[in-house]
Amino acid sequence: MSAGVSSSFSTLLTPHRVSNTRRTLSSLKTATFSFLFSISSMADRLTRIAILKEDRCKPKKCRQECKKSCPVVKTGKLCIEVTSASKIAQISEELCIGCGICVKKCPFDAIEIINLPKDLDKDTTHRYGVNTFKLHRLPVPRPGQVLGLVGTNGIGKSTALKVLAGKLKPNLGRFNNPPDWQEILTYFRGSELQNYFTRILEDNLKVHAIIKPQYVDHIPKAVQGNVGQVLEQKDERDVKAELCADLELNQVIDRNVGDLSGGELQRFAIAVVAIQNAEIYMFDEPSSYLDVKQRLKAAQVIRSLLRPNSYVIVVEHDLSVLDYLSDFICCLYGKPGAYGVVTLPFSVREGINIFLEGYVPTENLRFRDESLTFKVAETPQETAEEIETYARYRYPTMSKTQGGFKLKVLEGEFTDSQIIVMLGENGTGKTTFIRMLAGLLKPDTVEDTDVEIPEFNVSYKPQKISPKFPHSVRHLLHQKIRDSYMHPQFVSDVMKPLQIEQLMDQEVVNLSGGELQRVALCLCLGKPADIYLIDEPSAYLDSEQRIVASKVIKRFILHAKKTAFVVEHDFIMATYLADRVIVYEGTPSVDCTANAPQSLLTGMNLFLSHLNITFRRDPTNFRPRINKLNSTKDREQKFAGSYYYLDD
Repeated sequence: MSAGVSSSFSTLLTPHRVSNTRRTLSSLKTATFSFLFSISSMADRLTRIAILKEDRCKPKKCRQECKKSCPVVKTGKLCIEVTSASKIAQISEELCIGCGICVKKCPFDAIEIINLPKDLDKDTTHRYGVNTFKLHRLPVPRPGQVLGLVGTNGIGKSTALKVLAGKLKPNLGRFNNPPDWQEILTYFRGSELQNYFTRILEDNLKVHAIIKPQYVDHIPKAVQGNVGQVLEQKDERDVKAELCADLELNQVIDRNVGDLSGGELQRFAIAVVAIQNAEIYMFDEPSSYLDVKQRLKAAQVIRSLLRPNSYVIVVEHDLSVLDYLSDFICCLYGKPGAYGVVTLPFSVREGINIFLEGYVPTENLRFRDESLTFKVAETPQETAEEIETYARYRYPTMSKTQGGFKLKVLEGEFTDSQIIVMLGENGTGKTTFIRMLAGLLKPDTVEDTDVEIPEFNVSYKPQKISPKFPHSVRHLLHQKIRDSYMHPQFVSDVMKPLQIEQLMDQEVVNLSGGELQRVALCLCLGKPADIYLIDEPSAYLDSEQRIVASKVIKRFILHAKKTAFVVEHDFIMATYLADRVIVYEGTPSVDCTANAPQSLLTGMNLFLSHLNITFRRDPTNFRPRINKLNSTKDREQKFAGSYYYLDD
């Protein structure tokens, strides 16, 4: 047996076997070197950014897993530094090899490592500090034209506005050794931005820039007095009477700013900006809380600020309004909270379509996996079997008077698994109608005594959200909707698409407007009810989040076999959601009538005929586009009575 074993070993050690082993080792070495070379060449082509979320990084509450697991730190280099006095960790982007181990090991999900194309490194406009947000390039405003900015929340639109307003000096990424203005002007040499910044500097920043803030809810904390007094103090153009008429502020002229509703605050904020004499006007989401008619009026007021030497810049997520008021568009893409890139200026139609497609042809770059389309079709006729499965509810003709306002509700019916969008101006009694259905308000008169008013449990998401809860989002959900937020179906249908999980440990009072909106929507859908009243779910959400929120509402109502009444003024979102529509007619805050629920096409045509506007559809992605008043298309559709163009 020993002879057999020795024979086997001698066979293994023959010259040709040794030669083969050497060749194998040689080929492995070659493969290793080629792999390392490919990594090296990739590193040459890519620039890496490391983002540390300050609100999540807690070195004193963890074992510093990021530092302990980093392979570069193990070689003795300070790729990740955490000291006993550190408030947050610090990552060296020059030493980081992009392995991503620290990202997986961090117990608080505080780290993001992102590879960028190296060309972008030359275009860095501003960075706030180590491991923080980075903005590449700037929008290019043009005198006498409206520049529209479109992009997701947290992508750098507000940073770009601050830089263009002269309130933030761009550091070109050198936060430790910021450049002087001469170097900044040299950097922008040959572009329209050089003329823009030169003009600001030559006038010693006398070129007055005014920004309408995104969050109008905060205005009462900063502005005291009544509406008329504030506008009188700010009036530099002698246009107070004209603006108050256009923006429907005459009825609130003697009211205190703190008593204004969301829509009234928005119109007041637009008026305060437009009434001043400035060279640069900036509007951050001017359509929030406004109905369709008010949005168009606001757009006309904004366009009236154009002069040969003035600049107007608008950030807007309602794509119909952005389309209507802009002359050209800059898109912003990137990773929210990490970095943002501004595209070159495009025509309005091309710019919005590029954003929706998620592909920039001039850079041959795709920044979103899916394109957003808005193909809407009439709900097909239900079969007899389907009709039998629906629970149908009827309500009689009834009326209600509250102070100087009278609402008449015409008899109608609705079913479960149905979304009814209420179309009307602000102050037409949409919430009053729902409170009557909920049994919270008793009608003054009921005309058809044979039809009883059904009473329902109602879950309500209000228009104005005031965060007062002193603890985290997790505590809030646990207290308000404990059973729902722990249910796997609710988690997959509602919480995951709305990205609630990443907000769980944040304090409610510290949430942004968009984050608050998503949490409020989650709370509304999580409460067991018969009817879900959702008032303006699109407020503060960006275009992508609006589509996600629409899909969440649609899926939940269908699966839960409940009914939703939605108040929504974003035309794209309203048409996406609606199974049926209720059109409100009459004089807001005086005397209004709520029609019976009707089909999408019939209801939209009726509603738009009152506003005297027509919509066409973009042939590429089917999004509704407002026709310019008295354009050929506008006249054709009005003559045909087709105010809302549904078919291709």
